[in-house]
Amino acid sequence: MTTRAGRPQRRNQVLSREQIIDTAVAMLDAGGEGALTIRALTERLSTGSGAIYYHVGTRDELLDTATETVIGAALATRPAGAAATPGDEIRAVALALFDAIAVHQWLATRLTRQIIRNPVGPVTVGIFERIGGQMGALGVPRASWFDGASTLVHYILGAAGQSARMEGDISGIDPDGDRDEFLEAASAAWQELDPEAYPFMHAVVGQMREHDDREQFLTGIAVILDGLTHLR
Repeated sequence: MTTRAGRPQRRNQVLSREQIIDTAVAMLDAGGEGALTIRALTERLSTGSGAIYYHVGTRDELLDTATETVIGAALATRPAGAAATPGDEIRAVALALFDAIAVHQWLATRLTRQIIRNPVGPVTVGIFERIGGQMGALGVPRASWFDGASTLVHYILGAAGQSARMEGDISGIDPDGDRDEFLEAASAAWQELDPEAYPFMHAVVGQMREHDDREQFLTGIAVILDGLTHLR
């Protein structure tokens, strides 16, 4: 008996939860949230929707699981060397989160949703525990632990999210635009400003054009850590 034309062949091997999540992350990386549907996922995996629902649940649950998987890997990052300081621990995980959001452009939106919607979920709790767990070792007074950890978490997610693909109305913004071209155009526009009215903009225009995003991010972490160690 012949197979109906166009009908995908079903896989013979057993489909695992990890395979589903890995494939979902790859689809999100390639096309954003809009590219990930249960139908598209079943076609990619040559399986039925029942297998997807059995292993990971609904599409929204799959998106949450994909977020938890990527963030969990970032939170597991440790600094090199046996004599790591609390600051080293924070810088390592902060940079891992920054890089994860840069690589997975869909992540910033899902991350924000999870933190707001599920304050006791593994993403929220994991991030705050990993960052906040260093407050005591840094010498931050216990009464300031939440403020200190929150400042770091807000900075990390905000700075990393600036370069992420934005959901919703982005009229006039090219999410795939070239970074160097953007900085060149921005610096040229800054140079056209009145130097007497905007002396600071003229003073830093060269730094803006040549800056490294990751180095700038780490500078921000250093400033916050220095401030936290002076809290009394």
